[in-house]
Amino acid sequence: MTTAASEGPALARLAALLADDTRARICLALLDGRAWTAGELARLAGVAPSTASDHLTRLVRGGLLVEQRQGRHRYLRLAGPSVAQLIEDLAGHAPARPAPAGSLRAARAGAALAYARTCYDHLAGRLGVLVRDALLARRLLDDAGGLALTPAGRDWLDGLGVPVVPLRALRRPLLRDCLDWTERRPHLAGALGAALCAHFLEVGWLTRGGGRAVRLTPAGGPALAAALGLDPADLAPDAAPDAGGGRA
Repeated sequence: MTTAASEGPALARLAALLADDTRARICLALLDGRAWTAGELARLAGVAPSTASDHLTRLVRGGLLVEQRQGRHRYLRLAGPSVAQLIEDLAGHAPARPAPAGSLRAARAGAALAYARTCYDHLAGRLGVLVRDALLARRLLDDAGGLALTPAGRDWLDGLGVPVVPLRALRRPLLRDCLDWTERRPHLAGALGAALCAHFLEVGWLTRGGGRAVRLTPAGGPALAAALGLDPADLAPDAAPDAGGGRA
């Protein structure tokens, strides 16, 4: 009871930081792992710069964001992987959102985001879930007693060019499941999830799209499928939405 009495107000203050549409949109945008200027975040949230500045100051003081000033610009990013995990987990537990009724362009952007995106520094969306499932199916990961890397998985990573030893030295879990808010199933997070996403981008299997979205490159689709022991068709995105009324 003593712990609940002492920690309850702190938890309430943290929850209050995210109990606002503008601040929630800002935090979700920053899940791409990059730093955004205060002006960019104001435009994204659809509020005046002065309003955004107030929200950003509250998020920084609450420990969810960190800021860096460079010249006249104020850059902001999530405070770290643990904050990104909190935001993504909360989004994963939110009620499923209805399909957008906006423009075809918005529908296509939403489909791209659902297919593949970054969740702070690791791969999310349907592609992220497919990668985790394939690693388990090939017994490169084992989830019988908590997610763990197998000896075969270490050999696979060495062959891929992603050494494990430096990852184990980092001050974060090597492996962690992260509930995907579009798939409602886990994708791979932790130091290894981040290293794989960075590697896929570095070797050109993935490329960044708009915002958090990423997409497979023409060469990346077959290469990633071969690395995971999948048919390239298994990695194909869903058909792009149409306008619902004739040809575009």
